[in-house]
Amino acid sequence: MIDDKLNLAEIEGGITAPGSFLAAGINAGVKSGSIKKDIAVIYSPNETTTAGVFTLNKVAAAPVQWSRARVAQGKARAIVVNSGNANACTGEEGLANAEKMAVWTADALGIAKEEVLVCSTGVIGVQLPMDIMEKGIATACTIISPQGGHDAAEAIMTTDTYAKEVAIEMFIDGKRIVIGGMAKGSGMIHPNMATMLGFITTNVKIAPVLLQEALFNAADQSFNMITVDGDTSTNDTLLALADGSSGLAIVEEGHNYDEFRKALNYVCTRLAKMLAADGEGASHFLEVQVINASSKNYAKLAAKSVAASSLVKAAFFGQDANWGRIICAVGYSGADFDPQLVDIDLQSKAGSEPVMRSGAGLTFDEERAATILAEKEVKVLIDLHNGHYDATAWGCDLTYDYVKINGDYRT
Repeated sequence: MIDDKLNLAEIEGGITAPGSFLAAGINAGVKSGSIKKDIAVIYSPNETTTAGVFTLNKVAAAPVQWSRARVAQGKARAIVVNSGNANACTGEEGLANAEKMAVWTADALGIAKEEVLVCSTGVIGVQLPMDIMEKGIATACTIISPQGGHDAAEAIMTTDTYAKEVAIEMFIDGKRIVIGGMAKGSGMIHPNMATMLGFITTNVKIAPVLLQEALFNAADQSFNMITVDGDTSTNDTLLALADGSSGLAIVEEGHNYDEFRKALNYVCTRLAKMLAADGEGASHFLEVQVINASSKNYAKLAAKSVAASSLVKAAFFGQDANWGRIICAVGYSGADFDPQLVDIDLQSKAGSEPVMRSGAGLTFDEERAATILAEKEVKVLIDLHNGHYDATAWGCDLTYDYVKINGDYRT
């Protein structure tokens, strides 16, 4: 895929696409009785600058607490991740276990434990099986390679149905810039920071403060604009490592920094949309675009409110053009607008059907609307006619399978 507007192209390779990064993903047995991969390691042979965005949930998992402190230093060399166990609400033992994961990874790679970031995802309130973790981390560290990115992406999955990966290349000042990424998340998705778990690598050389600013901005426009079920996880983490191997140094704001930020936003948005489309049990991917709001914040509030509405999501599952639920969600979103100015259209590759004009419902073709909503990807366009600001949120429908999956997630 080539984006002519941004002058970038998608390439193969995922998290290891920048070239110098190595990765691995293995089945260690963290998920008891499962043959699925459950431990991943990402490693940079070079020194990196580091940035991170973390959950705003007051109940922060042990690995989040460990990684927050390390990211504050602005440097890291490795990320170790396990799925199947969140190591959240596990007390002092959980904090000690997160540190042990860093120590074992550091020892295996010959770096300091402070250079290791730790992430976990899975069931809350259960201690990690540390004998399994120690052996698994050691094994993963011995097989890291430039080809290990896909295995790593599979190893961080929980209820995801496929691995989320993307990589892009572009040229800035004649230097080939590569950004790779991977993410996981299928349920408990309503980020107020980033995503469930997301990892970014790049070969630019960039000051930690600029990387942190760019990552925060990218998260705000992408991962913070998706919702599956309205739940903000205890473990949400987005991490970025930049190793400088491209030869391009970004030391201040300006043209090069702006181009890098656009590329990073693209990568994060691609991953975020994959997460929304793969919501637990989802049968429809939902895009909600709000245009002509009086402020950027109001546009975002309105778009996220519609995408998060359980009633809207249920209507899209049933292919029911229930526009009343859409305008209702805009109304309680906190956005300031004039209800008598609002237009709403339902769109997909099957066509477009206006359902509201100037705040009043239209007599529309129900059969045509149902055909539009039968498509896998559906868009709601909401024009507030109240300003010049736009925002887009992404989500999915609410299906019977979501309840089935989460009804016995722990057991």
